[in-house]
Amino acid sequence: MKILVDALRNLGHDVLDIRGTTDEGMPDPDLWPKCQQECRLLITTDKGFAKHRNESHFGMIIVRLKQPNRIKIHQRVMQAMNLIAEDDWEGTLVVMRDTVQAVWKAKQ
Repeated sequence: MKILVDALRNLGHDVLDIRGTTDEGMPDPDLWPKCQQECRLLITTDKGFAKHRNESHFGMIIVRLKQPNRIKIHQRVMQAMNLIAEDDWEGTLVVMRDTVQAVWKAKQ
């Protein structure tokens, strides 16, 4: 989603978008360690990553909308980014739904 990538980059975030690269379609078991090795916050619509919520990680935003589109996903991710201070993302999982969100902090 170019709109989201551009917005995050404009805010000064170092964004790695794997869409359109050789990593696109990477299986989840390969993507998870890549995010951890590169110390990256993971933004996804794949609820399967929630299973990692109690592991050490650099943060996750999982967007779960009933009728997702680029604009709605963009809006919910930007809301999630405003919920958590930049220094507090490590170990934090935020699940953004249509009207509510849930936040988990991994046990350290």
